[in-house]
Amino acid sequence: MSILESIHEPRDLDSLTKPQLEKLAGEIREFLIANVARTGGHLGPNLGVVELTIAIHRVFDSPRDPIVFDTGHQSYVHKLLTGRKDFSGLRQRGGIAGYPQRSESVHDVVESSHASSSLSWADGISRAFEMTGQTNRHVVAVVGDGALTGGMTWEALNNISDDNTRNLVMIVNDNGRSYAPTIGGIARFLDGVRTKRAYRGLHHSSRRLFDKFGSPGRAFYRGVRGAVHGFGTRFIKNEGPYSNLEIKYIGPIDGHDLEAVERALRQAKSYAAPVIVHTITEKGRGYEPARHDAADQFHAVGQIDPETGEALDVPDRPSWTSVFADELVRLADKNDRVVGITAAMLRPTGLHVLAARHPDRVFDVGIAEQHAVTSAAGLAFGGLHPVVALYATFINRAFDQLLMDVGLHKAGVTFVLDRAGVTGPDGPSHHGMWDLAALQIVPHIRIAAPRDAARLREELAEAVAIDDAPTVIRFPKGSVGDELKAVRRTEDGVDVLREAPHRDVLIVTVGSMATLGLEVAERLAAQGIGATVIDPRWVVPTQPSIIRFADEHRLVITIEDGVRVGGIGTRIRQDLRAAGVDTGLDELGLPDEFLDHGSRDEILTAAGLTAQSIARNVVAQVLGTKIPVARPLPEEQGAQIEAEEKLDRP
Repeated sequence: MSILESIHEPRDLDSLTKPQLEKLAGEIREFLIANVARTGGHLGPNLGVVELTIAIHRVFDSPRDPIVFDTGHQSYVHKLLTGRKDFSGLRQRGGIAGYPQRSESVHDVVESSHASSSLSWADGISRAFEMTGQTNRHVVAVVGDGALTGGMTWEALNNISDDNTRNLVMIVNDNGRSYAPTIGGIARFLDGVRTKRAYRGLHHSSRRLFDKFGSPGRAFYRGVRGAVHGFGTRFIKNEGPYSNLEIKYIGPIDGHDLEAVERALRQAKSYAAPVIVHTITEKGRGYEPARHDAADQFHAVGQIDPETGEALDVPDRPSWTSVFADELVRLADKNDRVVGITAAMLRPTGLHVLAARHPDRVFDVGIAEQHAVTSAAGLAFGGLHPVVALYATFINRAFDQLLMDVGLHKAGVTFVLDRAGVTGPDGPSHHGMWDLAALQIVPHIRIAAPRDAARLREELAEAVAIDDAPTVIRFPKGSVGDELKAVRRTEDGVDVLREAPHRDVLIVTVGSMATLGLEVAERLAAQGIGATVIDPRWVVPTQPSIIRFADEHRLVITIEDGVRVGGIGTRIRQDLRAAGVDTGLDELGLPDEFLDHGSRDEILTAAGLTAQSIARNVVAQVLGTKIPVARPLPEEQGAQIEAEEKLDRP
């Protein structure tokens, strides 16, 4: 039996000798490579935290001492050491999640995969422990160096450093990368620490080190200068008022030296005050294909050959991301006002293509979505047209800035939201299902949802030509499907994809849901029900032709891959009522729930978004057995009016 097989909970680590611990680390890496290669997942980050996670669980007593990961994609080793070894269904429906999940284990605390929040969580938990007399419990926050580029980190540290009596250990997992190399002033400093020979003795010369820090963006490490002064002290260069902001600093430590890491953590644990432990780790450690992957050291992989690291599930169609990336370059070549902004997601959003062509016109601001959006407003004011490329789930973090900095000032900023709708295996906090409901309330905003590659190119060009309002282009994860050509286009830009002689049902589809809408229409036709299928292209605002179409049909169905509460269907229904159109409307979309991980098809099926389910319900609505009921046929309506008139006669 392997050592890993004998580990069922963290206390099983206590009796292991140094050689056994080193063997365990090797077994964990072998397990991760073999299993993640079969299912896909976050391989590189977890290979880099093996020794660190072992040391954490030997020193601290989880779950009594809660561990918060920032972010949770680096928790695979933690899962193994807390008894979860069935990785056969990793990130698949019914299988183990790719992030911490409370329903899996009492050892999991924070499920969200949005970065830079761990210190705020740790601040609250440790404060609660102190206030409730649980002074013998510790809180551990594992913070990736990429998360240090997010503003919440500084806000939390400011509060933590003002209260020095709590048992809080903040571990900086410094591998120089989030998705890709970490950027900014913090990154430049940490890179210097990693590459200079002197880092091994850094704890003996902290003052000399911290004197080299420059801009306010490096406030985090200035804040722990000499282990005695808070970041505010150095930030304003005034020793007196902030001399009580004390945070102990230990490190940097070789994160792959188990003895050194464990020794540092025990020292931190015994300090009885907030402590920062700075560890240097290597993403992809122990797996040559990952170590030599210049793009992101196998941050996240699909199915791969475990021997070579070569991808096994290479799609034969271009991705939505690649179509956007190429088209943005084409537009930027013609218009030197176009610039790109992203938040530590240069490659995942495709902006690396523009950066290669026009390196001075792309800005990666780190994990700082709020800053990215407001900076974009400034760029627009200065005469440029910024294109802010983010995953759809991360625009949630910058809603106030979009509303008040971009929207209020009618700034010409284009937001490109990748991974919109159902993303699948990464679970609740990665689904991009909130954007349509949240963003459409911004006054004057215009939102487009392309159904295919041709429409993505077309709508992106239209968006960057708008300089008096924010625009949004949203598209899903994965490969682009076949082109869906329109039968005709209305004068206000709505594409008619299918028309029937009998105008029974109007199906309004949002973006890639057009394919589903056409499948529903086919099934309805087989039942003798005529359906018109339209793609608004620009789903916000509602175009006048959509109101006219609705008035000409007996029933309206909207299909979107966003949350249906407050979604596009709701907007169309309100606009119909405002126009005096009483056609019944059924809004189909995702429930207002946090949806677990699974494939896109599985999640859509569970939400009732299949051609069979929708067509069955529409037939019932046309027959009058399900609400909303379709309006009567013209001849039926005439007979009903005549009957009502007879009843009114004396």
